[in-house]
Amino acid sequence: MACYVLVHGAWGGSYGFRLVRRLLQADGHEVFTPALTGIGERSHLTGPHVDLSLHVLDVVNVVRYEDLDDVVLLGYSYGGMVVTGALEHIGDRVRELVYLDAFVPADGDSIASLSGRPPAGPVAEIGAPWLVPAEPREFDDPATGAWSNLRRTAQPVGTFTEPVRLPVPLEEQRLGRTYIRATADPGGPFEIPARHARESPAWRYHEIATNHMVPENRPAELAALLGALA
Repeated sequence: MACYVLVHGAWGGSYGFRLVRRLLQADGHEVFTPALTGIGERSHLTGPHVDLSLHVLDVVNVVRYEDLDDVVLLGYSYGGMVVTGALEHIGDRVRELVYLDAFVPADGDSIASLSGRPPAGPVAEIGAPWLVPAEPREFDDPATGAWSNLRRTAQPVGTFTEPVRLPVPLEEQRLGRTYIRATADPGGPFEIPARHARESPAWRYHEIATNHMVPENRPAELAALLGALA
């Protein structure tokens, strides 16, 4: 049986993996779904101090304190930044790195640079805005959308502007690499990393025919793909 650590995306929370988690656990796997500080279940801890480094530490500490090894580490959307940054600290504990319709940054990249948006000003400046509001997302099932959109929270801007640290390039690391693309949302910032994974022998590549909200739209299909990596 495998050990999975599933890292959620921006404005969301670990609740988005609840169905996937149950399916994997029903097959006997060990599954951890860390909630990132300042958003989702931990939105009560938000503040201008919350940045990418803190989210990386959220994941690193789960792996270290639970003493996890041989991990399948998944980053969904913004979570791709977090799992990439975590490699500097726990790369030797990761067997397979999975990017689920996610950013795949190189050293020094940030969400701001990868999405072509200018970075915000210093949040330490008096009166500077430090929260990025969440916009509602569309889901295959309107009832799922109503449930999930109610739980989406604003996210501190530092998580989008801080560059990731990746001293050893991703494809030089001794681990497996998988990319899963949501094909109902063509174009956008995930098209470039998806194309690279599809064309590179260093990656496994899969597609799921739904929009970006994969874990809640297609939990069984996603769990099956992850189970095949066990």
